Amino acid sequence: MKNSNSIKYDKLVRDKIPEIIESTGKQSVTEILDDEGYKNYLDAKLEEELLEYLKSDNVEELADLVEVIYALLKFKGVTLEEFEKIRLVKAYKRGAFEKRILLKEVLDQS
Repeated sequence: MKNSNSIKYDKLVRDKIPEIIESTGKQSVTEILDDEGYKNYLDAKLEEELLEYLKSDNVEELADLVEVIYALLKFKGVTLEEFEKIRLVKAYKRGAFEKRILLKEVLDQS
């Protein structure tokens, strides 16, 4: 009888990960998520990738974060063009973060 080792993950992975795992001679156990599960795991992945970026300060982690954001937009039926318009309108109305302004306090003189 062959000895079997298992590592449990329970996390959303990129589409080619099962193929990559199987190309190493290992077997992956997967399932296809329904809409509710997919949204929940996307939200968890968003948090995971943000924490990985904050820990590493690595641009590659930002790419992972953006990939999750793209998946969320697609799930919500929002195109990249629509999203960019939303971003630009918000930047026009409220500004971006280019001036590096740190708000320290708001004083109410009334």
